[in-house]
Amino acid sequence: MSNTLTFSNLPLSPQLLDNLTSLGYLNMTAIQAQGLPHVLAGKDLIAKAKTGSGKTATFGLGLLQQINPRFFGIQAMILCPTRELADQVGKELRRLARAIPNIKVVMLTGGKPFHPQKSSLEYGAHIVVGTPGRIQDHLSKQTLELKDLQTLVLDEADRMLDMGFSQEINHIISQTPKTRQTLLFSATYPDSINQMSHAILKDPITIHVEAEHHNEVIEQIFYQTNQKERQKDLLNLFQHYQPENSLVFCHTKIQCNEIAQSLRQNNIQALALHGDLEQRERDQILLRFTNHSCAVLVATDVAARGLDIKSLQAVINYELPHDPEIYIHRIGRTGRAGEKGIALSLFTSSEKLRLESITTFQNKEAKIGQLKNLNQQKEFSLHAPMVTIQFDAGRKAKIRAGDILGALTGDAGLSNSQIGKIDIFDIVSHVAVEKQALPTVLNYFANGKIKGRFVKARKMG
Repeated sequence: MSNTLTFSNLPLSPQLLDNLTSLGYLNMTAIQAQGLPHVLAGKDLIAKAKTGSGKTATFGLGLLQQINPRFFGIQAMILCPTRELADQVGKELRRLARAIPNIKVVMLTGGKPFHPQKSSLEYGAHIVVGTPGRIQDHLSKQTLELKDLQTLVLDEADRMLDMGFSQEINHIISQTPKTRQTLLFSATYPDSINQMSHAILKDPITIHVEAEHHNEVIEQIFYQTNQKERQKDLLNLFQHYQPENSLVFCHTKIQCNEIAQSLRQNNIQALALHGDLEQRERDQILLRFTNHSCAVLVATDVAARGLDIKSLQAVINYELPHDPEIYIHRIGRTGRAGEKGIALSLFTSSEKLRLESITTFQNKEAKIGQLKNLNQQKEFSLHAPMVTIQFDAGRKAKIRAGDILGALTGDAGLSNSQIGKIDIFDIVSHVAVEKQALPTVLNYFANGKIKGRFVKARKMG
């Protein structure tokens, strides 16, 4: 198989190739170069690759090339462990598919009302992206039909099994044609994935994209602490490095809450993300962090799964994970898209074996820092440069991102540089604006309009 690095050498339709050029997709990532030729040839695939490696385009382009837009039956389905990852995958598929007329992608995830999903399916669809629990609900209520499925994708299969979805996955697969193509993507490859792949794939091609992190992209520094000093030393890391935004990994939900609270008490803006939160809370926390209106996210591995943040300056391990692959997966969220990142880790003497397994796995010596050499500033605070504003109007009111941008830059008098990410949902919209611009925006929307209608605005968090 060719491992060419340009998309133009692949058997993709002219529409897909033109769209890739317009999106700035010129050269393939390693996983795309290794995987796409096999996917396009109709082979089953096992791909071991981390988040951010370009895997969505690897399966997305493959299934879009095969879709028949004139036939409104489910031809492809992507299973994801979390709603957040499903949303990301759905958005990326729509971007990749925008040159093909009338392609319909339906999202089937929990935390959203069932009936609108059912109605959407009744009008037909080409691609379904969803979580195992909600897809099983639709199958059991016979609102989803998979007899015409050509391609099944299991995205982050290891996490789906970690989260206890094996029964749902087996049931879903039993409802699909045996002639389907199956593509399995996983950041790690435990025995459970090995067993699953033997059961559901036919003569799969296996590819492994190395998840190594080069020092010139991600600087990794380990600091030895003791259990009593760990929280204080975490603050020392923040005071010395002062990252604009960072992701702190903890093992437990209780730890997440304690650390986030400790950081806030020390003038560091932080939110905790873990499995005990309501879906609405999770969504709002992720939204604020990804649009740079929260400086620090403290999360468990499962809660942070699928989290893809552009320009993340630092990843901090409050404790080292037991599995070196999880460590690699964690720190790979920084140093993306041509930017440099830093990975800082605290470890105790009892965790030295974990450090040794990480150095063995990476086949390079660990850089050990000295806590006593860190600069500690007494008057230190860390807050995000943006704030998030919520509007009480969204997609159903025909609001588009351009309408919000127009109201803010035209009538409210903001410059483009003061406005960040805009997210439009069914009945609400969110926009990140520079902190200094908040009073101006709220004053304007006390009586101001978007698209000719009065809209209420409030600051989130």
